Amino acid sequence: MTGSVPDPEAFAALLCDWCMEVAPGDRVGIMSTTLAEEVTLALHRAVLERDAWPYVALEPPGLAADLYRHAHPRHRSEPPPTHLAVAGALDAFVRLDAPANTTELADADPAVVAAVATARKPLQESMLRLRWTGTILPTAALAQQARMSTEEYAAFVNRALFLDRSHPVQAWRDLSATQEAMVARLSAASEIRIEAEGTDVRLNVAGRTWINSDGHRNMPSGEVFTGPHEDSATGTIRFTVPTGPRGVTVTGVELRFEQGKVVSAQADQGDDYLQAALATDAGARYLGELGIGTNAGIDRATGHILLDEKMAGTVHLALGRSYPETGGTNDSALHWDLICDLREGGRLSADGEPIVVDGAVTVV
Repeated sequence: MTGSVPDPEAFAALLCDWCMEVAPGDRVGIMSTTLAEEVTLALHRAVLERDAWPYVALEPPGLAADLYRHAHPRHRSEPPPTHLAVAGALDAFVRLDAPANTTELADADPAVVAAVATARKPLQESMLRLRWTGTILPTAALAQQARMSTEEYAAFVNRALFLDRSHPVQAWRDLSATQEAMVARLSAASEIRIEAEGTDVRLNVAGRTWINSDGHRNMPSGEVFTGPHEDSATGTIRFTVPTGPRGVTVTGVELRFEQGKVVSAQADQGDDYLQAALATDAGARYLGELGIGTNAGIDRATGHILLDEKMAGTVHLALGRSYPETGGTNDSALHWDLICDLREGGRLSADGEPIVVDGAVTVV
C-alpha cells in the first residue's frame, strides 16, 4: 500500500485551506517520500488552483537512514546549506510522513543521531519560522507498526483527520472552539498536577501561554499545550504509551524530576536510546512542552507520536526544546514527546480543580 487516504483531493483541500491557509503567490513546499505520490499530485494541483507556487521534494525510502550511516564529520557539525536555501525560499510547507520501514534507523548510532540533530538546529529554526504542517499518510509499514490491517489503518487515519466527516474543515473549527474553552480555563492556572499509576508530578505554568493546536501545524491535531517553567517539574512520571522516535521502540519510560531537571531515568525497552537522548545537550533534561490530547478519532496507540500524542484522554510531556510562542525558554536540539495515558484512573488538575479525569475533559 502506498501512502494514501480514501479521498486525496479532500485531503489536499484540507491541508491547503485549513492547515497552511495557502494564498495567491505563496511558495509552498510539499515534502515526503515517493510513497506519497498520489496525495502529492493532488496537493500540487490544489496549490496551483490557489494561484500559488508548489515546490515538490520526494525522497526514495531509506534516504534518511543513509545520512546517519554515511555522515562525515562535516554532516555532524554543519547544517545542510541546500536545505537552508530551500527553507529561505518558502512561505509554507507540508511534510507528509510516509515511510516504507518504520525501523530503518534502528541500527543508527544514537550519538550520531544526536550530533546530526544538533548540527541541523539552524535548519529546524528556519523551518519553524514558516507556516508549516506535519501530517501522515497510511503506508503498509505504519499499519504493521500499529498492528492493524492496511485497510483498517487507512480508515483509522481517515477518522483521525476528520476526513470521514461531511465537512472536515467545519469539524476542525468545532474542535478548535472546544479547545479554546480549555485554553481559557488553563490560562488562569498556576500549578498543573498529573496523577496516575506510578505518576505524581507537578509543573508551574503561571504566566505561560496555552496554545490551541487545531490542525494548522499538526494534522491530525487535537491538543492544547504550553511550555512549563523550566525549573518547576517536581516528582515522578511513568509514560505508559510506547514511543518510536526515529524507528527505535522505547517503552515504559520513567523520569524523576527535581527543580525541573531529569535526575533519574530508565526505560523497560530502549534505555540506551533514552540515555543518549538525555545527553543530547544541556536542555535535553528539561521540559519544553506540556500537552493534553483531545482527538476522539484517535482511540488507541499506534506507535506514531504525531497520532498518539493527540489521543483523547492522554497527557504528554516533551523533553527538550520549547516552543517560544508558549513563553518557554528551554533550548535544545531535542524535542521528544512522551505520553501518559489517563483513561484508567488518571487525573490532571489545575490548581486543584480536575481538568481531565479518567480520560474525560471536565471543563467544557
